[in-house]
Amino acid sequence: MDATAREAQGGLEWRVTVPEGASVAVEHEAGAAARAWAWALARVAAAWSAVAGLARKVWRIGADDPRRAVHGLKVALALALVSVFYYSRPLYDGVGGAAMWAIMTVVVVFEYTVGGSVYKCFNRAVATASAGVLALGVHWVAGKTGKFEPYILTGSLFLLAAAATFSRFIPTVKARFDYGVTIFILTYSLVAVSGYRVDELAALAQQRLSTIAIGIFMSLAVAVFICPVWAGQELHHLTTRNMDKLADALEGCVEDYFAGGPSQAKSGGYRCVLNAKASEDAQANLARWEPPHGRFGFRHPYAQYGKVGAAMRACAYCVEALGSCAGAEAQAPEPAKRLLRDACARVAARCARVLREASRSVATTMASRALDFAAADMDTAVHELQGDMRSLPSALAAELAGTPLVDTMPVFTVASLLVEISARVEGVVDAVDELATLANFKQVDGDDDDDKKGEAEMTTKVHPLNEPDTDVEAPSPETQTAAKA
Repeated sequence: MDATAREAQGGLEWRVTVPEGASVAVEHEAGAAARAWAWALARVAAAWSAVAGLARKVWRIGADDPRRAVHGLKVALALALVSVFYYSRPLYDGVGGAAMWAIMTVVVVFEYTVGGSVYKCFNRAVATASAGVLALGVHWVAGKTGKFEPYILTGSLFLLAAAATFSRFIPTVKARFDYGVTIFILTYSLVAVSGYRVDELAALAQQRLSTIAIGIFMSLAVAVFICPVWAGQELHHLTTRNMDKLADALEGCVEDYFAGGPSQAKSGGYRCVLNAKASEDAQANLARWEPPHGRFGFRHPYAQYGKVGAAMRACAYCVEALGSCAGAEAQAPEPAKRLLRDACARVAARCARVLREASRSVATTMASRALDFAAADMDTAVHELQGDMRSLPSALAAELAGTPLVDTMPVFTVASLLVEISARVEGVVDAVDELATLANFKQVDGDDDDDKKGEAEMTTKVHPLNEPDTDVEAPSPETQTAAKA
């Protein structure tokens, strides 16, 4: 196209012909400055979104358990109180300039629970004192040998470090004194090595021990007397919550199976039980270090909570298998499900009731006869389910004549799992009864009256087959006289 034609068309360089009824969107390429500005805005928006998401997550963590925020304030308070020894000149001179060790002690020994704080404080105190005394003794002996002093110090450090490190593989030491062994190695190394160049080693060790004792005392005082969090109570509440979740999961799995599909809203609680072993072991280990408090006296049987948790996990494995039946591809015919629906639901409800009664007994630390009654009702429901299972083939033959019996096996599997779950729930009841015996749970006052009342009713109540027939007329006086004659 020549220049004359372009001028005739109004200076257009090119033309696009669009079919009738079509639409065209024309985009103009932005400049470098506009692209840079858009990129900067996108980065700022992404950063703001990340900060807002982090803030929401932090707020949710604090809202779920406000004690976590309180724990942060407790640590800050302990550090502020200990720092007075560093800022105040009389106190600073009194500890010989080693006040920083008190601050370091608070940082490393202050834990969320009282048991954790006591555990670390005890291990740090014993390990520091024993390692310091041993290092002073070795240093005194090595000083008597003259030029062999560095060799003796190095050899003792090698042997003690190797022996202490190996002791961490012993299960008992690993569970209770692992932190103490680490502090022992650290303290002995510091004192033994630094003592070679320090003249007044005993004074230095005494100053560090005193400042560490100050940090330990401050940490324990704040942990115990200001909003304490007891590991024993945490273990106690964890056990009761898991029992309730297991009961809900059992009912939910049975409901999901007969409803025709899996639903995680209620039936997924057994996962909390399966994943709770590590928390139970850690809290039971820390609870042993706690002083008597509330309902938890001296030598409370915290180890028994682990047995209760093991019994619950044995039950939770069967509940997991029961939950997988709801989403299985092979399903029994609906008429077969309908024949066992009521019996299975009754067994699940009775098992869940037993678990809730056990949870209530542990939560209130009271031994009640309601748990035994609930277990008896569960056994009755299981016997009814077994009777329905024995009569199911004949019922299916009458109702589903053309259906093979093998197609109804999934419903037999569910019923068999419920029978097995009831047996494992009995194991939970036995573990709870043993816990009640060891922990001296209080007996409910109304139980004795209920037992006496029940015995009285059993003795006064006559079975209908043994009652005299009221329709038979009483003999007349004449008949009695004739019989005597």
